[in-house]
Amino acid sequence: MAKVIIFGVMDTAELAHFYLTHDSEHEVVAFTVNQEYLHDKTGFRGLPLVPFEDVAELFPPQEYKFFAPMTGKGMNKNRERIYLEAKAKGYEFISYISSKSTTFGNEIGENCFILEDNTIQPFTTIGNNVVLWSGNHIGHHGRINDHVFFTSHVVMSGHCTIGSYSFFGVNSTIRDYLTIGEGTLVGMAASVTKNTDAWGVYVGNPAEKRPIPSYKAY
Repeated sequence: MAKVIIFGVMDTAELAHFYLTHDSEHEVVAFTVNQEYLHDKTGFRGLPLVPFEDVAELFPPQEYKFFAPMTGKGMNKNRERIYLEAKAKGYEFISYISSKSTTFGNEIGENCFILEDNTIQPFTTIGNNVVLWSGNHIGHHGRINDHVFFTSHVVMSGHCTIGSYSFFGVNSTIRDYLTIGEGTLVGMAASVTKNTDAWGVYVGNPAEKRPIPSYKAY
């Protein structure tokens, strides 16, 4: 059991508080955001809300752990930035893995947010700072690298490698034995049948690459 500080006060942070409170051994003790977003608020969900700039002095890393379950905006770079900044302050991170997900002793990194009804088959590993929203199928003998976001009802078939910073829209599908390039953005209901290029945007069935880099699209 850890005493946990959550980064954020938007929907994802509120959901993280709910899940950790009702489906984990951890205790959420505070929230934190950057000073410019405090807007004179001092609390959220009945708990202290403190400036991220001061959080390590108020809640020392030796006594508390950190959780930054943020969205995938900026191709997951925003979440990566807070993750690295909190790590630089000396914090260790928890991960939340829903008791209603199905796992098989998989290796799963830190600061991961894995919601209900995800199935992660055997021999697949997941890196750090990964979000799997509800209801995804993660196939066997695969690898999801750091800073990736799966929305809902995504199918990743077996033997796939997912590059860091990738983002998958609702109901998208990835054929088996594919390598998804770093920073790939896959649109809703897209069916990926070939390896993807780094920072590409892919939509349609079968998925085709669009002439815009993902970091400009999202």
